[in-house]
Amino acid sequence: MIQTLAFYLFAVLTIGSGAITILARNPVHSVLWLILAFFNAAGLMVLVGAEFIAMLLVIVYVGAVAVLFLFVVMMLDIDFAELRAGFVKNFPLGMLVAVVLLAEIILGVGAYRAGALQLGTPDGTASAAVGLSNIEALGALLYSRYLFLFEAAGIILLVAMIGAIVLTLRHRPGVRGQNVARQVYRRAEDATINTRPEVGAGIKL
Repeated sequence: MIQTLAFYLFAVLTIGSGAITILARNPVHSVLWLILAFFNAAGLMVLVGAEFIAMLLVIVYVGAVAVLFLFVVMMLDIDFAELRAGFVKNFPLGMLVAVVLLAEIILGVGAYRAGALQLGTPDGTASAAVGLSNIEALGALLYSRYLFLFEAAGIILLVAMIGAIVLTLRHRPGVRGQNVARQVYRRAEDATINTRPEVGAGIKL
């Protein structure tokens, strides 16, 4: 009984906060409602036994993505009049994209009902071991069967991070940069100087 009540509570709050995220006029309020939607979606994941996905929603989406959106929106000087003008200007293009997506969904559902599409069925080869939780089973699967794909994804993210840093790096005149090679090869006697100042004389810089 308590699980049913919790499910309906989380579901209603998720749908309501998601709708307010779209309908809110203030971007900061939209991000806050989006965070609430993420929290309630995490509650739904806990109810179905997917605690790992629930942690991902809270840690990744709420702790990183949504907070980043909030900081970016708060730091931007948004002209709401220009924003509304851009919305009206791009409304026909948006409606065209929406109609195309709706047509694709209807086509896909019609093809599935006609029997033209065959969805894959699990063959049991990736089933979790008995006695393991979802997180333990996911970790065992990632670091055994999909180890190389997992490492490749990490390398791709590392390259993307380095590329973002390189693209956003700006060389400005008058700003001293960091010379990594000079810091690495610096000797201890070049970094520190032992002095014996006289009493009351102070230190000469």
